[in-house]
Amino acid sequence: MSERILLVEDEEKLARMVELELKYEGYQVEKAFDGRTGLEQALSGEFDLVLLDIMLPRLSGMEVLRRLRRESQVPVIMLTARDSVVDKVSGLDSGADDYITKPFAIEELLARIRAALRGRGERGEPLLTAGELSMDVERHRVTVKGQEVELTKKEFDLLRQLLENKGRVLTRESLLDSVWGFDFVGETNSVDVYIRFLRSKIDEAFGIKLIHTVRGVGYVIREN
Repeated sequence: MSERILLVEDEEKLARMVELELKYEGYQVEKAFDGRTGLEQALSGEFDLVLLDIMLPRLSGMEVLRRLRRESQVPVIMLTARDSVVDKVSGLDSGADDYITKPFAIEELLARIRAALRGRGERGEPLLTAGELSMDVERHRVTVKGQEVELTKKEFDLLRQLLENKGRVLTRESLLDSVWGFDFVGETNSVDVYIRFLRSKIDEAFGIKLIHTVRGVGYVIREN
């Protein structure tokens, strides 16, 4: 399957030109013309790489990058007319994988994309598995018996925590801290509610038993 690239660029003529070149090279491309829309699309987990302009309406490229890096390590190449060392350092320190200054030769951009995608393959997070369940963290995808399961972000984060600690019993309190955050104000039964959601979508839907309750302690994923 060809790699999916998100292009976040408010100059529509440039965006169209880059899109055509990328599609010619076999990439799947989607575009966003402002920072807020671009961030929402980037956080979907459906892309292998993001091309991100710095000067964007609604939300700057730097802010998009900072927010994206809180939840995703998808490769990001910054596109910008700024070429000062300070701007480049700022972008790289904020989590960009590369930086290219406009105007650029399309051949150089393609070479940088190939390099970033190779790097992703080398450092990408491994699949998390348990029995016939598989989680692709980078793509934010969960499948059971080869069939994709639609999860909310909180369900995904809870399942990820259980998978990363497969075979280890996690208390409700530790799950609250790691998934909801230390400053969460609420009841520990929030964990129980979301465990029920996961069991409905995974264990019950596919006739398997992965998520186990350890009475008086918490929850654990076991492959049986």
